[in-house]
Amino acid sequence: MFYISTRGQTRPHTFTEAVEAGLAPDGGLFLPEHLPDISGRLAGWAELAYAELAAEFFQIFAPDIPAEEWRALTRQAYARFDSPEVAPLRKLDDKTYVLELWHGPTLAFKDFALQLLGLLYKRQVRLTGKKLAVLGATSGDTGSAAIHGCMGQDGIRIFILYPNGRVAPLQERQMACTGADNVFAIPVPGTFDDAQRVVKDCFGDSDFTARVNLSAVNSINIARVLAQCVYYIHAWLRLPEEARTAAEFVVPTGNFGNVLAGWLAHRMGMPCGGFRVATNQNDILCRFFESGDYRQGDVHPSHAPSMDIQAASNFERYLYYLVHGDQLRVRELMQRMKAGQHVTLPKVDLGFRASRMDDAVIEETIARVWKEHAYVVDPHTACAFTDMAPDRVSVVLSTASPAKFPEVVARATGAEPLHPSLETLKDKPLQTHPLAAEAEAVKSFIEGNL
Repeated sequence: MFYISTRGQTRPHTFTEAVEAGLAPDGGLFLPEHLPDISGRLAGWAELAYAELAAEFFQIFAPDIPAEEWRALTRQAYARFDSPEVAPLRKLDDKTYVLELWHGPTLAFKDFALQLLGLLYKRQVRLTGKKLAVLGATSGDTGSAAIHGCMGQDGIRIFILYPNGRVAPLQERQMACTGADNVFAIPVPGTFDDAQRVVKDCFGDSDFTARVNLSAVNSINIARVLAQCVYYIHAWLRLPEEARTAAEFVVPTGNFGNVLAGWLAHRMGMPCGGFRVATNQNDILCRFFESGDYRQGDVHPSHAPSMDIQAASNFERYLYYLVHGDQLRVRELMQRMKAGQHVTLPKVDLGFRASRMDDAVIEETIARVWKEHAYVVDPHTACAFTDMAPDRVSVVLSTASPAKFPEVVARATGAEPLHPSLETLKDKPLQTHPLAAEAEAVKSFIEGNL
């Protein structure tokens, strides 16, 4: 299995090479050169525990890593989750299930990929003897999950950019209160899109990336998307058999990586009824799936800050499939999008629909779900509880613990959600390294702290 760039100007990479590089040298994103058919394996996977399923799945995509090593890696990656099921599927009523993806160390779905990615980085350092600089941008949960996957590991230094004042206070504390000397939490002015632009500009400097051995921790890294495919398959196998082929997965969406993972699992042979992209008031993806127009606007801070995005990085991978693998066309479209131009694409039914929810409705929805089901959801997950399909089962992906957003949840339910790991952070001092949202400033900082 080799990995190719969406933009077609990079040689094929092995899995290990693609993970280490993160972003393809031509600025594109890595994808498997072909998607395997897993339909004949699903029945045999039905009784596997989560870590076992992950190991079986990754053996298909990374045969350059021995099977026994994959089993050890996945066991270690998911050992710190506080649910024995790792990703428990909760039934709210006959038509609604919730897939809880927040039982990892940082209480968000990003832990599924980033606990594993941290171990892959550790393996790479051990095998090559080369130190690694890990760089990422976050709108909230990616940064803390990446840091907790890498902190304290010899040979790895991790640098996370985030929009100053635009992540939840507890999200910032998870990044900036670790006390680990290989962790650098970097607030920058602007929005997540500004932080992500700087990260991509850093990776665009090939001399710099080679000099510091730079790797990407965002969902631009193919290992992250593949790791997220696993929990869709795990959940699908735990649905009633009669519900599986029509079930709709409803996914709170900002950077498009989470829902893309499910869609890829579907293309590999996991039959389901489709996907709903659930956005907040920053609804560029909702507008795209309704009209075919991709038009960036201003980012408006919201109760669901991890979705406050107008330039969804993983959209490029979907675009590759939308234009039938025409890499020249992908390059042209991405150049136009980067320039902020309005792009219209063919409106094709590939199994997606979309919805949006503004802040006022988010609070109302948290209150309603609590009243109807005695179940508490965070503001991102709340965005999924609208426009539910009347004729099929819905599987809502719950992307973060409500305890990470206590103010909004307390207003909606009358009680503040608490979690012990978050309570211990509240009195710790922040350790941050503010920088300008400029690639040269970030590159200089990284080189000065290796």
